[in-house]
Amino acid sequence: MKWAVFLCALVALSECLHRVPLRKGKSVRKALEENGLLEDFLRRYPYNPSAKFNPNFTVQSDESLTNDMDISYYGVISIGTPPQSFKVVFDTGSANLWVPSIYCNSNACSNHNKFNPNLSSTYRSTSQTVAIQYGTGSMTGLLGYDTVTVAGIVDTNQIFGLSKTEPGDFLYYSVSDGILGLSYPSISASGATPVFDNMMAEGLVSQDLFSFYLSRDGQEGSLVTFGGIDPSYYTGQIYWLPVTSQTYWETTMESVTINGNVVACASGCRAIVDTGTSRVVGPTSDINNILAYIGATEGQYGLSIVNCNSRGSMPDVNFKINGYQFSLPPSAYISQEGSSCTTGFGQNGNDQLWILGDVFIREWFSIFDRGNNRIGLAKAVNL
Repeated sequence: MKWAVFLCALVALSECLHRVPLRKGKSVRKALEENGLLEDFLRRYPYNPSAKFNPNFTVQSDESLTNDMDISYYGVISIGTPPQSFKVVFDTGSANLWVPSIYCNSNACSNHNKFNPNLSSTYRSTSQTVAIQYGTGSMTGLLGYDTVTVAGIVDTNQIFGLSKTEPGDFLYYSVSDGILGLSYPSISASGATPVFDNMMAEGLVSQDLFSFYLSRDGQEGSLVTFGGIDPSYYTGQIYWLPVTSQTYWETTMESVTINGNVVACASGCRAIVDTGTSRVVGPTSDINNILAYIGATEGQYGLSIVNCNSRGSMPDVNFKINGYQFSLPPSAYISQEGSSCTTGFGQNGNDQLWILGDVFIREWFSIFDRGNNRIGLAKAVNL
């Protein structure tokens, strides 16, 4: 019997839940805009959220990540002995853990915490390298082993990436230092064992699952929980969806409807639940149908806008997955800043792939169950 399971049999369940508070910081989009760089950045690197799900990159030698400028949730982990702290994006759409290192002289490393292996008594070097492709260039680095601590879980033999080069503007303006990937090991760059796989193998969690709650308002209140499900963050039943490909957290979606009319995914499509994507993203023609139904028009910098005064009369957008309906009301897919209201939908070319990002997860508490290869969705409470 795993030690974690044995211990949880002796104490209250809540004590076996390992929580990482997530803070909502300034997005890269906002930082670029404030520095007058957004328009030029988008001209050079068009928004392409599906890049990291391109099957051509699903190999062990390389991994592709998108530049999602609107990602703003991050949590703190530590690496080494004594611990060195890093802000990371907990990303269910990638598999590697990496952070900046003292070997990195790129501009993006200059304003972030950098791991110093010389200060850790438990660090072990390797001769392996790692490369992760972004839309703006590659993060390249070395692989090493050290103790990684996440929400009190002490993972004493974790492989991770130490960056040597990082692409410029995008990561320079990111609040987070690095990324902690939570997808399946089949897509891990250089075959590095993902953090959660190591936790499972070492018996450090009582259940082989983790969950995300993203608060709808404010900077605080969001969290990722390892090893169990906290019922205080959702209401009603949990709807379980089978994982159809053990690469990303992918399932099959039957349709998207508005007011009973099928407006997208008419013949079925793939859908990936991804904490590393901010919007709900779909094929361009399907997203345009949705935007037409809700009365949105094209705005600046790839955003679609609506009249803020019309929110009360706008319809729900319903996603049918595994026979269940998951609705997004206007309060979920419309955000307001000042007098401007934008939608949380993004275009994804012609590929029949949908990405259910943070806009969806804020409405639907999301459970990622590795033990049973399934995704659980339940109505998130508004704390």
